[in-house]
Amino acid sequence: MLDENLRVSVITGVGQKISAKVEICHRAVAVVGSGAAALNAADWLCDLGQRNCVLVTEGMDMGTSRNAGSDKQTYYKLSIGPGNPDSTADMARALFEGGGVDGRVALAEAANSVRCFMKLVNLGVDFPTDAYGQFIGYKTDHDPCQRGTSAGPLTSRYMTEALERSVRMKNIEIRDKLMAFHILTSSDGIRGVICLDLLSAAEGRLKLVIFVCSNLIWCTGSPASIYEVVAYPESQTGMSGAALQAGAEAANLQDWQYGLASVGFRWNISGTYQQALPRYVAIDSQGNEREFLSDYGLTPIEAVDMTFYKGYQWPFDVGKCDGSSRIDLAVYEETMVKGNRVFLDFRRNPLGIKNGFSELSGEAFEYLKRSGVLFGNPFNRLTKMNPLAVKLFWDHGIDLEHEMVEIAMCAQHCNGGIRVDDNWQSSIRGLYVAGEAAGTFGAYRPGGSALNSTQVGSMRAAQHIVITSEAHFGSFTVENSAILKEAESCLRKLALHITGSDTCRPIVSELQKTMSTFAAQVRDMDAIERFREKLSGIRVAVERGELLGVRCVEDLPHLVKARDAIISQAAVISAIDASAKTFGSRGSAFVKRSGGNIELNSMGAQTRVSSNLRIITKKSIQDDFATWTEPVSEIPNPDSWFETAWAEHREKRGSLASIGKGVSL
Repeated sequence: MLDENLRVSVITGVGQKISAKVEICHRAVAVVGSGAAALNAADWLCDLGQRNCVLVTEGMDMGTSRNAGSDKQTYYKLSIGPGNPDSTADMARALFEGGGVDGRVALAEAANSVRCFMKLVNLGVDFPTDAYGQFIGYKTDHDPCQRGTSAGPLTSRYMTEALERSVRMKNIEIRDKLMAFHILTSSDGIRGVICLDLLSAAEGRLKLVIFVCSNLIWCTGSPASIYEVVAYPESQTGMSGAALQAGAEAANLQDWQYGLASVGFRWNISGTYQQALPRYVAIDSQGNEREFLSDYGLTPIEAVDMTFYKGYQWPFDVGKCDGSSRIDLAVYEETMVKGNRVFLDFRRNPLGIKNGFSELSGEAFEYLKRSGVLFGNPFNRLTKMNPLAVKLFWDHGIDLEHEMVEIAMCAQHCNGGIRVDDNWQSSIRGLYVAGEAAGTFGAYRPGGSALNSTQVGSMRAAQHIVITSEAHFGSFTVENSAILKEAESCLRKLALHITGSDTCRPIVSELQKTMSTFAAQVRDMDAIERFREKLSGIRVAVERGELLGVRCVEDLPHLVKARDAIISQAAVISAIDASAKTFGSRGSAFVKRSGGNIELNSMGAQTRVSSNLRIITKKSIQDDFATWTEPVSEIPNPDSWFETAWAEHREKRGSLASIGKGVSL
């Protein structure tokens, strides 16, 4: 089919008739996103011989990969350093033990980690080696080995920059400033994706761009816009609601990571930011300042030790409620309950080390001693251990030597997402999901494993598309007239929300605040039940073209994001409710029942028994969300006999060669 440009007339919510343009494009594959997963998917498609693809993004410089990090952002891979024997089976087990993790996905992520890591190295990402070229690792969260490595605070940015250079060198088609928001499906699977043209909208013109395709790789990142208090960059909002609305199943949407992050300039406050031993300071509405951790059952020296452990036990963990997670709960109490502001102060030492370091725990003392920082104040220690971490805040207008940095408990990562198999294909044929949008993790995950997942998942998706392409692409044709009908329906719904007044943003803001207050690291089940009923009513009204109003065409991107966030919120709340009933408190969330009691069940004996279960969520016929539990698959134990594997590989290569793509899989 040929590409085509058409015009359609629609009526706005105030009865005004406006003309809209529809551009229909036919491609074999569309990749949506601009982060590490999307860029890698497009790059692999090209390398594997599929050049009839397009990368669609609302902004090449937007999203989490390019704009987020920590003190030294970790990349998790199979250990290939000295003195650390490792295996794909051992790494898969570490991933699998996070709870609710599919064993096939865990093995695929482990087995392909070195290949994907070395691709990044060869593209120029500067992961450190010793004098002999060995990649030295370190231990990270929930990691029994030393599988972590880092290129510094901006590891994921360097990844996206390297991958973008590769994509542009290969002249892969990029369509920027398009907001993909509606997935087209049929009984056979994917038919395409509808996008709002952002440049046209900014000029007051309504235009949709539709990519007709039989394979779609969805790399839109976390549904970060469901919460108010987040560590995500402002440009990260996500578009998981589109996949959920299309009927894709989700896995473990209740499982998030929450942790301490700065709230002006949004950044994870982990690692050396904590191991430098700053003061935790609360300031009330009257301006009264106090060092507050000792108010929560910790002696001054215990408070300092817990601060140190918070460095590598960064995400909030109900299993550490008697340890470093007491800091998270204290910050939550000060900010969300008492309404105070909380700061980290690198200018002065905390009370616990006022008279020196000798009373520190053995582990903390030895770490600081080996780092050569048994001196000075927190700023001096941080500068010695990690000068890049200091420079990062300086570059964003915060001088840690002379001012405190405000922090809060923030939503930082969605471990769940759209359910995928070991080829990263969703429950909808032809819809692949990679990166944080994919539901590959459960209650826990090793630090840095998300970056590995972006690369493995997108590569596996590209491989599977190319291997199955002949049968799947060969007879795929959709008449433009059929696509136009769906476009007209989308345009009519969008136009109804153009009411001349902005009711969209206030409603979304209120919903986000409710999520952060009652459905984040502390989950108030009574409040969640009331909120779920409210969300259901809002969704019905929105589908009728009511409630969410925008002033004009220029504001339609806010509407699209708001609708998607509301869909995602409804799905997440459904999963949270089911998880609370099935598991109770676990991972990064306390469950609070009637009467205000917090359940202190952790990822201990109870969860180990149920760790083979995951929570599945799907849109129901009534347009609500149904949620159920399902056993995960165990880690496969495939035949490791070389001749058997070689024969299977030759057969796969043969099918690839038959369609003219003689490249390495």
